[in-house]
Amino acid sequence: MSVHRLTAWVWVFLLTAAWAAPALAGDAPMADSALPWWGWAGLLFVVCFLLGIVAVLGGVGGGVLFVPIVGGFFPFHLDFVRGAGLLVALAGALAAGPGLLRSGMANLRLAIPLALLGSASAIAGAMIGLALPTNVVQLALGSTILGIVILMFFAKKSEYPEVARPDALSTALGMHGIYHEAYSGKDINWAVHRTPQGLGMFIAIGAMAGMFGLGAGWANVPVLNLLMGAPLKVSVATSKFMLSIVDTAAAWVYLNQGAVLSIVAVPSIIGIMLGSLVGVRLLKRANAAVVRKVVIGMLLLAGTRALLKGLGI
Repeated sequence: MSVHRLTAWVWVFLLTAAWAAPALAGDAPMADSALPWWGWAGLLFVVCFLLGIVAVLGGVGGGVLFVPIVGGFFPFHLDFVRGAGLLVALAGALAAGPGLLRSGMANLRLAIPLALLGSASAIAGAMIGLALPTNVVQLALGSTILGIVILMFFAKKSEYPEVARPDALSTALGMHGIYHEAYSGKDINWAVHRTPQGLGMFIAIGAMAGMFGLGAGWANVPVLNLLMGAPLKVSVATSKFMLSIVDTAAAWVYLNQGAVLSIVAVPSIIGIMLGSLVGVRLLKRANAAVVRKVVIGMLLLAGTRALLKGLGI
């Protein structure tokens, strides 16, 4: 399947969902829908399958695409979408975590202090998000998604950031290491700096992850790579592992409040996981620049729709 054909199918299904969703006014019960429950579940599976492919090709986590798109174009209450979004991100992190740890790219000493603060703030964020009115959450979600679009459009990544001197806190916590770079055949020594600022950022990132169910890999990597100075591969791998801790903490809040429905979570997780497997196979042939533009366009559309829904338009 070519990237252009894949892009066409993505927009077809998004437009189909957009056409069907207005009859439900976003939060109307599914009994009022023109589609039966299994129809929405099947459509959700197909859309999530395509999102899984696009997420891998675009280098983003599935959660950051799932919540705004499914929340904007499907008839499920936003609380259920956010709960499923956390489980989607969690499933991917749990699947990838052991291999990343064995490879040496995901570093426990770097991840644990950051994940501890992130998981605590994610619990608080989830509780706040469930307590707020849906329109307020939609407004905040739309603003956050549009902020992610700007970040993705302008942010640059550094393969091997220069850390002239590790700070005292990172040294005390042992936030340094070495991993083998298979491409060059070299062992890469790394360390980090600006640790207090990084810890503060992860408190905010965890709160947003819990409040919106986005997973937060979109924010973890820039903070680890550009702010703290970890190599890009270490940043990506450690971020993926951290999601299994942070998202678990927030997901328990949604489970405890009954905000996880099997009709939303099951087809979403299966679709995303199967789509990710296909995306990995297409990765070598895909034009990363084209796919990245598609991802940014999808997020721009979904973020704008979330803002409009929050404003009652």
